[in-house]
Amino acid sequence: MALRLITRSLRSKQLPMFTTASLLHSHATSFGFKDVREEEKSQMVGNVFSSVASNYDIMNDLMSAGLHRLWKDRLVSKLNPFPGMKHLDVAGGTGDVAFRILETINSVDHRALQDALEDNLQEETQICVCDINPNMLNVGKKRAQERGLGNHRSLIWVEGDAEALRFEDNSMDGYTIAFGIRNVTHIEKVLAEAYRVLKSGGRFLCLELSHVEVPGFKQLYDYYSFSVIPALGELVAGDRESYQYLVESIRRFPPQEKFASMIADAGFQKVEYENLVGGVVAIHSGLKF
Repeated sequence: MALRLITRSLRSKQLPMFTTASLLHSHATSFGFKDVREEEKSQMVGNVFSSVASNYDIMNDLMSAGLHRLWKDRLVSKLNPFPGMKHLDVAGGTGDVAFRILETINSVDHRALQDALEDNLQEETQICVCDINPNMLNVGKKRAQERGLGNHRSLIWVEGDAEALRFEDNSMDGYTIAFGIRNVTHIEKVLAEAYRVLKSGGRFLCLELSHVEVPGFKQLYDYYSFSVIPALGELVAGDRESYQYLVESIRRFPPQEKFASMIADAGFQKVEYENLVGGVVAIHSGLKF
């Protein structure tokens, strides 16, 4: 299944003429199915995630029937974490991906770990969780405390913008972003920053939802997306509008082939993607050489 990039012209029948001119002057971007000024989108997305942060885990389970856990497991398995790696997980404030990476590293055979240490090939593992939303980071820190990882020296929590990372060039072995890149204003800037901070040989991995096109299933998926998910958001989180946006944002994200070409344009090589659950989600990857 393929994603579909949905574009909308700023015609007068969609927006008043003065609004259209203003948007074009300030560079318009999408916020769900709405066209907004670029400088407005970041705040609007921030408001969405501030609203959903406290119910993020339970809503993910309800919306995906728990499948998001398996999707994140697959993402981490493709990353191949190793002891001593420096990893950056962007838009991962709740810690879901970071915890999985740390658990995978800690499960590495003790002999392999000892060999690595004896060869002086590895330094201390660092997993940096970077999120622009402090409320999401607070959820992740609370979850870390509940897991006994509150003071774990390998976990680093950073409030930061994916489009302007505060990390040095060539400093990371891996970069992941799960269900976050569709919410940024400039995808190209995020990819450029990912490329910049990765070391030579570093791996980029992105997990993102897609747009279903299979007849029959598409209608069912659309009904579930636009009717059930917002209703769940209203029932569980008391916030229908935020979940309406999250559904719409999926439809505005580029198709797999287009997104893969964007990753390649950022400088990555061996770019590929893997469809999961019939194309409902996809994992894109690339290497920096």
